[in-house]
Amino acid sequence: MGSTDLGRSRHAMTLAEKASLMSGANFWNTKPVPRLGVPSIMLTDGPHGLRKQAGAADHLGLNASIPATCFPTAATLANSWDTDLIGGVGRALGAEAAAERVSVLLGPGLNIKRNPLGGRNFEYFSEDPLLSGLLAAAMIRGIQSRGVAASAKHFAVNSQETHRMSIDEVVDERALHEIYLEGFRIAITQGGAWTVMSSYNKINGVYANENRALLDDILRRRWGFDGLVVTDWGGNNDRVAGLIAGNALEMPSTDGVTDREIIHAVESGTLDEAVLDARVDELLTLIEHTTGHDAPAVDHEAHHRIAVDAARGSIVLAGNRNRMLPLGPQSGRIAVIGDFAATPRYQGAGSSLVNPTRIEPPLNALRATDLDIIGYEPGFRRQGAASRRLRARALRLAEQADTVLLFLGLDESAEAEAVDRGSLRLARNQLDLTRELIALGTRIVVVLAGGAPVELPFADDVDALVLAYLGGQGLGPALADVLTGRVNPSGKLAETYPLRYADVPGATAFARGEATSEHRESIYVGYRYYDKVGAAVRYPFGHGLSYTTFALADLSADCDHARVTVTNTGDVAGAEVVQIYVEAPDAAAGQFRAPRQLAGFAKVTLEPGRSTTLDIPLAEHAFGVFDTGVHDWRVAPGAYTVLAGVSSRDIRARAGLEIDGDPPEMGGSGAYRAGHVDRVGAADFAALLGRELPPSAWATDRPLTRDDIVAQTRGRGGFASVLYGLIEGTSRVLLALGRPHASNNVRFAFDLPFRSVARMSGGSVDAAMIDGLLLMVNGQFWRGFRHTASAWRAHRSNRTSPTLPDSED
Repeated sequence: MGSTDLGRSRHAMTLAEKASLMSGANFWNTKPVPRLGVPSIMLTDGPHGLRKQAGAADHLGLNASIPATCFPTAATLANSWDTDLIGGVGRALGAEAAAERVSVLLGPGLNIKRNPLGGRNFEYFSEDPLLSGLLAAAMIRGIQSRGVAASAKHFAVNSQETHRMSIDEVVDERALHEIYLEGFRIAITQGGAWTVMSSYNKINGVYANENRALLDDILRRRWGFDGLVVTDWGGNNDRVAGLIAGNALEMPSTDGVTDREIIHAVESGTLDEAVLDARVDELLTLIEHTTGHDAPAVDHEAHHRIAVDAARGSIVLAGNRNRMLPLGPQSGRIAVIGDFAATPRYQGAGSSLVNPTRIEPPLNALRATDLDIIGYEPGFRRQGAASRRLRARALRLAEQADTVLLFLGLDESAEAEAVDRGSLRLARNQLDLTRELIALGTRIVVVLAGGAPVELPFADDVDALVLAYLGGQGLGPALADVLTGRVNPSGKLAETYPLRYADVPGATAFARGEATSEHRESIYVGYRYYDKVGAAVRYPFGHGLSYTTFALADLSADCDHARVTVTNTGDVAGAEVVQIYVEAPDAAAGQFRAPRQLAGFAKVTLEPGRSTTLDIPLAEHAFGVFDTGVHDWRVAPGAYTVLAGVSSRDIRARAGLEIDGDPPEMGGSGAYRAGHVDRVGAADFAALLGRELPPSAWATDRPLTRDDIVAQTRGRGGFASVLYGLIEGTSRVLLALGRPHASNNVRFAFDLPFRSVARMSGGSVDAAMIDGLLLMVNGQFWRGFRHTASAWRAHRSNRTSPTLPDSED
């Protein structure tokens, strides 16, 4: 059937057929309409690699997927600051999806890294919306160049994993637009995403998936998005409200439950059928975009080389005392210590868990070089248990070496979907081993694995520190190339490394609320906060060293561009990321405004002694503030300073620029104007919001309902406490057995609303059975047990009874 015929098919559909298209046929596929030639299409995970499951399906990485290239995660790729490189990764991702007849690749993720403990930070780009948006746009263009839809996610303000399916993200209007939506705006307008995935959470009291201000007023009317909005898996709350707001596709299958809700709403007059028609048209357009293409077979060897190149360009050299690196003959005998050298942590967990086509550990890659590797010891148990034997063996090996390569990192249980990290510290056994190695006086190079910052109390006591992040299946060869100097490191941090967690804005409140997550820090996220209050940090935003040196000079700027000359002043070829910041008038002293923010960047490779002049476009809102009086962006007038640097705190050139505009309404109390968000009280935040704060705790004086989450059974006594204890106990046992992925996935059940238990069951559980379960946890165990048993029998009978086929007349 041609695209014109498919577009016309909606006019021939029955109400039931139109409603059926609004939810999945199963876990990964949409429903077809065979009589009209409307095919089913497949959606699947893929922020950094295709996760197509050939057998049993899930969205937490429980069941195996087909082999696919595992590229570096978004947190790693972001350190490249290289849109061309990320576009190439996107094209490879799109090619693998197309070859497997996948129509929608669920990524990239571009939520802002509000707090370094966010459990899914490894899957997101940055703490800065401009960097996030431009990198996401490059990946989207790459994926969609292969006829596969990208899906920008999770829209929006999905800033924590704790209680993510019910939490109300309470955020003021300026922070919402300047921090949490701006990256999505760039990804949509410059990347042209065909789909957007709504997030689970509420935003200021309204679920994202049924938030008309978000999905209609902002996404479609302001930004011009004309694609399809899909729920996150199990992320529907009110199906009809979601359709009205702008969501077209609910995933996965609900076994027809919400199809019937749509039909009833149209027939009763509570849903205008024209709204349903618009959503159906959006799905049909997506099908037209993503089907009917011939896809060549994938060259996995070529894609592996792309993965290696991507990892090379993303590794950050954070410290290099006395030019300890690169390693060579002068490094002498080298001991490799640390479990992560032999068993690398190269990707995250949960829905992004990829089955790689190959993996070469760093230890193997290092042994393939000319370095004098005298031995390897794991040194510690990966999940944190103490082992004197392992530590003693590592120390004996280190005593025989001139240089120690020490591989440390966060294990698989630390970073995963559905759980936030509990601490910014590395495991105690790793820190103890590091201290003892330092005490030996041997030269030490630390290689750190993980998708987000950690506290680094030993950073000043080691000779070099390399941040490998999660480098995908090409991590081993890439690390060996960087450590030996075959490749000059050029990665720059896309997030700030604080000295200690207590320094992080909102540290004491993050992921602590039951019903709400209050964004009292407002716009002061990441470097915007640290630079505002002058806080010391371990490594600033944009930091990263090289084996050569660069000079920046002759900076000039207008309101649209900055021009600067870059010179490689060292003795080896290398790449530099030139970062342009805009400093607000008088450094925003006394204003509710960050003193400086990223306004543009460019990555350039130069041979020794060579220079080039870069013309760097400035961000659309480089001089803007979101005015809370007119609810739109305004250019703030004044004498700005345009800065060219190699981090937010390493500025090499300055140029003044006078900007005209209308003074915007910024709002904010004295604490906000000074940036001291730790002093912001409830009254200050309520004044900024313009309304009273919603209750932050769960109501415990009423029975639990379908909209409550399983975690709310805690402390209620009776069967409710038994259910809670069973989930908690199972998770702990699995972790003790060395199965961190399974442990985290069990904990995922805590944050499921009871209604989603039925909708995520693939038809095995229905709403009547959930009502019985609710009676049981609400203190009516035997009544609930009988209700559940009766509902189960009826449900089983309905699912096994033969039915007549639908008539095509």
